[in-house]
Amino acid sequence: MAFNLASIKKNTSISAPRVLIYGVEGIGKSTFAAGAHKPVFITTEDGLGSLTVDHFPLATKVSDVMDAIATLYAEKHDFSTVVIDSLDWLEAHIQREVESSRDAKELAYGKGAILMAERWREVLEGLNALRNDRGMAVVLIAHSTIKRFDSPETEPYDRYMVKLQERSSALVREWCDAVLFANYQTIVRKDDVGFNKSNNRGISNGERLLYTSERPAFQAKNRYSLPDSIPLSWQAFTNAITN
Repeated sequence: MAFNLASIKKNTSISAPRVLIYGVEGIGKSTFAAGAHKPVFITTEDGLGSLTVDHFPLATKVSDVMDAIATLYAEKHDFSTVVIDSLDWLEAHIQREVESSRDAKELAYGKGAILMAERWREVLEGLNALRNDRGMAVVLIAHSTIKRFDSPETEPYDRYMVKLQERSSALVREWCDAVLFANYQTIVRKDDVGFNKSNNRGISNGERLLYTSERPAFQAKNRYSLPDSIPLSWQAFTNAITN
C-alpha cells in the first residue's frame, strides 16, 4: 500500500464498541450485556439463569466458540451484539486444549502461556471480523479476582483484576475499547468505639456502578472520555458515549 497525503482519512463516526465487563459475582454482568441492542450469547458456562436471551448451545471447547463466530459472520441474521459469557471459562477450554496437545517440555518456562495467548488472538480476530465486516458490537464478560499488585511507585497492594492468566488478560484488555469494572458503591463510615479509638466500616447502599478509569483498587479503561463511574446498565453506557 502506498502512503501519501491523499491516503489520510478522518474518523467521522464511532465504530461498534468492544467492551470487557468484569466484577464481583452476581452483580449483573450478564444482565448488562442482555441490555445491548439485539444480543446473541456464546456461552461457555451455564450462567444465564432466568435471562431470556438468544444464545448458542453451551460451548464446551474452543472450536465451539469459533464455530459460533463463523456462523454469525457467514449467515444472514439481524443480531447487533455478540456476547461471550464468560472469558475465564473460555480460558479453561483454551488451557485444556493447549495442554492436551503438547508435552511437558513444550509447555515449560512460560511457553504454555504464550501458546494460550496465540489461541486468544484467533478468537479476537474472529470477533474483529464481526465488528468490522458485520458492524456487531462485542461484549466480553469475565469474573474478578483480587491479586497483589507490585507497583514501581509504592508499596505492593491488593486490587481487583480480570480473572485471566496475566499474558492473556493484557492481550484482551489492550484489544478492548472499554474495560469496565462492576461493583457496588461503598461508603466508608468511621465509628467511635471509645478510648480515642475508631473503627472503619464499609457500607453499601446497594447502588451498582460501572467504573471506567484505572484506579489503584481495580483495572479499567475507556477510549470514549467517559465519566469515572456510571450506572450499571447498557443504556447508561451508550448514553455516556454519545454525550
